[in-house]
Amino acid sequence: MSKRHSAKYKLDRRMGENLWGRPKSPVNQRAYGPGQHGQRRKSKVSDFGLQLRAKQKLKGYYGNITEKQFSRTYEEATRRKGNTSENLIALLESRLDAVVYRAKFVPTPFAARQFVNHGHILVNGKRVNIASFRVKPGDVVSVRERSRSMALVLEASQSPERDTPDYIEVDTKQLTAKFVRAPELAEVPYPVKMEPNLVVEYYAS
Repeated sequence: MSKRHSAKYKLDRRMGENLWGRPKSPVNQRAYGPGQHGQRRKSKVSDFGLQLRAKQKLKGYYGNITEKQFSRTYEEATRRKGNTSENLIALLESRLDAVVYRAKFVPTPFAARQFVNHGHILVNGKRVNIASFRVKPGDVVSVRERSRSMALVLEASQSPERDTPDYIEVDTKQLTAKFVRAPELAEVPYPVKMEPNLVVEYYAS
């Protein structure tokens, strides 16, 4: 399993935004970048720089996705009919770890990946331990019965930090979530503005 070696909140500070909308984010106190040069005056960013930033922000939001995995997701989005940027978001939100996070089974995307990898999640009653597993409309994702009393799960399910989006139907008592449909960009509750159109431009250039 690949891991991001730098602290996840460094990405918040590098982007200057609270990516996951969490109260603990250092951006809430320090809006400048990390490191000894973090407070230097920012120079004008080129078009390529904006595209790269948009890609890093979207990829970083979903946790420990590797560049290879992310570029493969983009390639699949280009092969599908319709708007590539909308397809990209739909594919990212269809990942099993993303559904687990959206359903509030765990508090962060990083925890969602680990939770899936450790075998705590069932899809249509069968255990799946691959975070990138593609969930289809109508699939039911659930927490294994023996895992439902974990402190991580209880903390996330009771947290008022975020709401469950309309494209996932959650039974909070049974800890099950039905993936209703792949969402459009406007439906995804990102705490910050995502620009998948710039991500498409980055890969297309």
